[in-house]
Amino acid sequence: NMSKNSILIIEKLRDVIFSKEIISDYRMKKQDFTRNRKQPFCRVILFMLNLLRKSMVIEIDNFLQHLNSKLNFQRVDNFTSSAFVQQRKKIKPEVFNYLSSIIIDNYYLKSNQNIKRFNSFRILAVDGSKITLPYTEELKLFYGESKNQTDTSIVQGMASVLYDVLNRLVLNSVLENVKTGERELALKHKPHWKQNDLIIYDRGYPSYDFKNEHIKSGIDYVIRVQKNHSKVVSSFILSKKKTLTVDIFPQERHVFTGKNYDKNTSLKVRLIRVDLPGGEIEILMTSLLDSQIYPASIFKELYFLRWGIETFYDELKNKLKVEYFTGYSKMSIEQDFFCAVFISNLQSVIVNDLEEELCLKNRNTKLDYKINTNLSYGFLKNRILELLCKEAPLEEIVKELENLFLQNTIPIRLNRNNKRKVGKYKKRIRPVVLKNQKDAI
Repeated sequence: NMSKNSILIIEKLRDVIFSKEIISDYRMKKQDFTRNRKQPFCRVILFMLNLLRKSMVIEIDNFLQHLNSKLNFQRVDNFTSSAFVQQRKKIKPEVFNYLSSIIIDNYYLKSNQNIKRFNSFRILAVDGSKITLPYTEELKLFYGESKNQTDTSIVQGMASVLYDVLNRLVLNSVLENVKTGERELALKHKPHWKQNDLIIYDRGYPSYDFKNEHIKSGIDYVIRVQKNHSKVVSSFILSKKKTLTVDIFPQERHVFTGKNYDKNTSLKVRLIRVDLPGGEIEILMTSLLDSQIYPASIFKELYFLRWGIETFYDELKNKLKVEYFTGYSKMSIEQDFFCAVFISNLQSVIVNDLEEELCLKNRNTKLDYKINTNLSYGFLKNRILELLCKEAPLEEIVKELENLFLQNTIPIRLNRNNKRKVGKYKKRIRPVVLKNQKDAI
């Protein structure tokens, strides 16, 4: 099967990383990367993509060893940590967003048979998460700090991602000051919304204006609302109905300057009641008004899909170890963050191509198996260099990776319910949880 989508995407990425255009678009100054240096632009990028989590000296040694033993093109000369630091300063962090956009643009093609949808929607979720940063004055000024009860302060940024939960791809990511509001962050993803997107939000998001932004753009949403969200919601709960379409109005104290509505402009929303196993109820608010096409019964499963974004953050922090930053400047923080997101997308593209093989494998096993993400990042280390290096034989490397991924699967255990410990991380330092896995990178 040569027409694999992952191969097509990686070929595109190879062309781009080694192109002249990427240098002129993503270098800091006109004169950067003009001389023929030991470390050309593409090599600095490759080095940064190689999951740098250990001491720089060790990472450099590993990088040179690997390139010189595996790829028999002109020898890569040794360079020092400080030479790398000088070079990385010349590269805009957005270069990794650009590389991610190449993955995204080439994934949602008609020819790609592996795209997963739900009722013909692309199911997206948005959520914010705090990312702990190194404690420096520069980062504290830009990203802000969080305090806990003991007044220990810690520098954190607020990440927000627009995430396709079924295809496990980040369509857009931002890292901003920790005090930025969730809705403001969520609207930064707006340029990446497309027709037939359905976006799922958790409780922090519902406001009249926020919903109005979606309606104006023709984008559907499902938002979980608190039970005391409004009188309309409270009376809906009392009515015991499964679903109800209501008109909502802006709050009296709303500021209307520059808005396309006033206090008498109503929005139609549909409320849906979801009963959870423990007798709890959840209330969802959605723009999908047609109960013939979208019966109330599909919303429990639909809202549950949002869980994929929680899993993504877990991978980003605990498997890709995004918080192990390789520098202390705002620029290196952004480079590392966007780079980790890109690697996550690349991993997903390779895994998504393995659907058929996984189905075959699952045919004669009691439980269904999935790819072990932790190990898959470990396998990507170093091999990512060959994947993206023009000289290396692409199909062989993809095949080797796929085999490693398929040999190391883990069972999907359904309906396991771990009780959530609320407030267990109130103290500054998280308790050490001895995992049953060793870190793979």
